[in-house]
Amino acid sequence: VQLQASGGGLVQAGGSLRLSCAASGGTFSSYGMGWFRQAPGKEREFVATISGSGRRTYYPDSVKGRFTISRDNAKNTVYLQMSVLKPEDTAVYYCAASSVWLGSALLREYDYWGQGTLVTVSS
Repeated sequence: VQLQASGGGLVQAGGSLRLSCAASGGTFSSYGMGWFRQAPGKEREFVATISGSGRRTYYPDSVKGRFTISRDNAKNTVYLQMSVLKPEDTAVYYCAASSVWLGSALLREYDYWGQGTLVTVSS
């Protein structure tokens, strides 16, 4: 499975941005999908995850109520809608696919990774 993330950019605090991740090379609906981020000098952290059907989603408290993960299995694409962005949301955002989705926040549960897209939130 190949993953291509896009949609990053520069946005002011309080603004919104939507990331996309296009998948190819596999049966998209059979994979749970996740978004992670990595800020400079920090470890990669969990942002959101969604089941193959799209019926179940999980978020950490840091983004709950501000970020929404969704997917369009007909387009082989997963999205991350981010709103009320804060400077601390600045990071490279990665999408990932899990062949045995358990709603996990753990990096090791994801088998395939995209290249990342940079989100910069200015204050």
